[in-house]
Amino acid sequence: MQAVGLVVEYNPFHNGHFHHVQEAKRQTGAEIAVAVMSGQFLQRGEPALVDKWTRTKMALAGGVDLVIELPYIYSTALAGEFARGAVTLLDAIKCSSFAFGSEQGTIKPFLNTFLLIESNRQQYNKSIQQAMKTGVSYPQALYQAYEELTKVYPDNYIDLSQPNNILGFHYIEAAHSLKSSIQPVTIQRIEAGYHEDADHTKHIASATGIRKALSEGQKVEQFLPQTSYMLLHEWLTTHGAFMSWEKLWPLLKYAILRHTPEQLTAYADVQEGLENALIKHAKTSNTYQEFMTNLKSKRYTWTRLQRMLSHIYTGITKAQLQAFTSPSYIRLLGMTEAGQRYLSINKKEFELPLISRVASIKDEMLAIDIQATTMYGLGVQLFSSKKIDEDIKTPPIRV
Repeated sequence: MQAVGLVVEYNPFHNGHFHHVQEAKRQTGAEIAVAVMSGQFLQRGEPALVDKWTRTKMALAGGVDLVIELPYIYSTALAGEFARGAVTLLDAIKCSSFAFGSEQGTIKPFLNTFLLIESNRQQYNKSIQQAMKTGVSYPQALYQAYEELTKVYPDNYIDLSQPNNILGFHYIEAAHSLKSSIQPVTIQRIEAGYHEDADHTKHIASATGIRKALSEGQKVEQFLPQTSYMLLHEWLTTHGAFMSWEKLWPLLKYAILRHTPEQLTAYADVQEGLENALIKHAKTSNTYQEFMTNLKSKRYTWTRLQRMLSHIYTGITKAQLQAFTSPSYIRLLGMTEAGQRYLSINKKEFELPLISRVASIKDEMLAIDIQATTMYGLGVQLFSSKKIDEDIKTPPIRV
């Protein structure tokens, strides 16, 4: 059985994701789609709209056959590490290919871009360092360095200002650095851009647009498969609200103010000088939006600050992050009957241990995932009388 890998967040799973799954199987000829999915906290440094179990159910109903968890260490990392963790897991579970959505839509420009940067790595890194000395953010510095190279060596390259193209480049970079034989395929994004608001004249909207529409009380049913819509409705009926940093603000504020500036510097991604600003603005801000508006600067992107806040909230330190070099397990969140058959046939060939129940497993990376779920669940209790499922008590979902 051939498997195609997908790197996803499904926040939430929408019609565009359904198209991606179907096209990935069609274009690769794979019988099985394996999604490596972020858990409770995401790459943009945000808590997921609904928990990972709900999103796993959405995925399995939408054509995915196996859902495995991208560990917190990688799901909240910069794009390069995020991609490396995800591709490592897809390689370990023996996917023959991986398919990612992109604004570009064809794979050749991605390969050209990788070869351009890889062949000029020293010059590229030097340009990044020079750009950052001018005070621009890291993503801006990367883009400036890339633009300089494309002018010197013109060819058919990707637009690295587009978010899915950026991730796609890092997926290919990761596969190359891992010396993986997994074959990359890209699926053209259709109808909706990454940051676009939901357009109610269409049936596809970005996850960002759907979340914004939900926060404004707009209808989103047309953008979602029926199961996704029903599961969102069930979550809202059960808990009364969707998860967000705004909902978590009282706990996040406490997590910041219970520390001294020196103690805050121990947490992952807290850069020198930010510790004082964190405490200053946490004291004076009544809402998360107010806090972030006060904290934001030209040097640090909103996303980078949010990743830092995720680590402070969950208690993840620099030392913990630096202790890991690669995923140490494959955590199974859910499977269809076809997915279960794939596991039965191939699990002896997997390059990492497959974990279905975590209660008896002693692993430091897994302990961080469990801690992240605990902290996410604590946040849910701020606005809901019903708890979410705990990692230790929850077996993989079977469809």
